Amino acid sequence: MLDANTTLLFFSAALLLALAPGPDNLFVLAQAIQNGSRAGLAVTCGLCTGLFGHTAAVTLGVAALLQTSTLAFTLLKTMGGIYLCYLAWQAFRAGASRPSTQIMDTPSLGRLYRRGVIMNICNPKVSIFFLAFLPQFVDPARGPVSLQFLSLGGLFLLATVLVFGGISISAGLVGNRARQSPKVQQIINRLAGMIFAGLAVKLFLTRQ
Repeated sequence: MLDANTTLLFFSAALLLALAPGPDNLFVLAQAIQNGSRAGLAVTCGLCTGLFGHTAAVTLGVAALLQTSTLAFTLLKTMGGIYLCYLAWQAFRAGASRPSTQIMDTPSLGRLYRRGVIMNICNPKVSIFFLAFLPQFVDPARGPVSLQFLSLGGLFLLATVLVFGGISISAGLVGNRARQSPKVQQIINRLAGMIFAGLAVKLFLTRQ
């Protein structure tokens, strides 16, 4: 099992990594501003589910395949890029809705959750990052390596929930006020589309 020093060191590093600007927290920020705090939290839950998948991939050795197989890496990132392009297209074509119809126009929590899962799972760099990052905190002398990987993954998830949850609530509050103006809401949709498109380009250009 993990000792106290390793746990504290890893959790501190995970918090700093979650705070650093990156595709996932930008995605949460855009969704929360566009659709509200609950949307950001739903996306955060989806992203965390994806992170659990990446932890399992490292534990089972799947991440090593993504690191060595150009085909698998390219297929996964292409699917993620296409999905982000689809979200960008949806955001660009979304008009300004009246305050009374905003709830109806907001995607369901289940749909937002799935967006988070797909966004995270289809980024092969996350698995490769975990493959490089997690083993630094694993010591075979402390017990089964697989259990240590899962424990580290759980700590990373906790750090992600705390940071991304804070982003969701803060951005959602700002977005709720801004969306009272149809013109500002339309600007928000355009900005969200630009973020999604930028993330898609970044993912398409990602190399092993």
